[in-house]
Amino acid sequence: MTELVPASLLADLRTLIDTGRRRAAAAINHELVQLYWHVGRRIRQDVLADERAEYGAGLIARLAERLVAEYGAGFSKRNLHYMVRAAEIFDADEIVHAARSQLSWTHIRELSAIDDPLKRRFYIEMCRVERWSTRALKAKIGSLLFERTAVARQPEAVVAEALDGLEAADRLTPDLVFRDPYVLDFLRLPRDWAEADLEAAILQHIEQVIMELGTGFTFVARQKRMPIGPNDYYLDLLFFHRRLRALVAVELKIGRFDARDKGQLELYLRWLDKHERQPGENPPLGLILCAEKNTEEIELLELHQGAIRVAEYLTELPPREVLEEKLHAAITLARARSTAALAHEADDG
Repeated sequence: MTELVPASLLADLRTLIDTGRRRAAAAINHELVQLYWHVGRRIRQDVLADERAEYGAGLIARLAERLVAEYGAGFSKRNLHYMVRAAEIFDADEIVHAARSQLSWTHIRELSAIDDPLKRRFYIEMCRVERWSTRALKAKIGSLLFERTAVARQPEAVVAEALDGLEAADRLTPDLVFRDPYVLDFLRLPRDWAEADLEAAILQHIEQVIMELGTGFTFVARQKRMPIGPNDYYLDLLFFHRRLRALVAVELKIGRFDARDKGQLELYLRWLDKHERQPGENPPLGLILCAEKNTEEIELLELHQGAIRVAEYLTELPPREVLEEKLHAAITLARARSTAALAHEADDG
């Protein structure tokens, strides 16, 4: 009679094997990323020493021919160019951090196309914290995620401070979470749609909506009833964000933002704080999604910071160049205003 394998033993062995394989894969990835970076740096040193573009192109082609024959397709001409580019973009400490963060070589290749150091660092840290695949990283870069985050509109020193906190303690701030605009082109709304249509479409495509909102959001309720005295109020959408450890109340507006919307959402947040906030959670946050807003009005109401944010949504995606130009102009203007405000505060002090 064949004896049965003890279930506890089998479970323990499976855990050991799976853990060992993950560690081995992580170690291999760590070494591979550093190997490719060192190869790129060595080639770059030789190319820079000669200072001839034609020499560099010819050298890489000749090296690729020899290395592919000896070590395989991983050292093709195209991949050698990626290695040289990575060596140009990343210093030794950055590449070690990226490798320890379990970013793969394909992640590094995508990140190497980003020239702005702060922008590149944002994607490295978000990729690490939210565990994006290479495909997800490429999609985030393509959708101009960094340019759409609230933190991008802050002075560079503030952006760096937020990223320092994310790197050192995985501390995710609202400025790293909230975006403007949100791209909701997948909703496929009818031509003459109303607020109820927008809300219904969001619920129908809730998985895609949460992907656009960002990793960490969990849907809680639609038309959340809030009895206040003799009156009942209804919040459009309620989410919870795991890393922020806070409820996020979302109000939908089919038209332009109105200053009165702020007071309404403040009331909702106070009710949620009193009746729904659980021990250990942070105070609730609010997001007003509207079709259009006045930037100066938002700043005067101080809704570009704090517990309530206002953001536009796009139900049709404009050409990438148009959106990119608009976002860069908004970032430049916001940073200039922030710098001027800080200088004014310093003069007053």
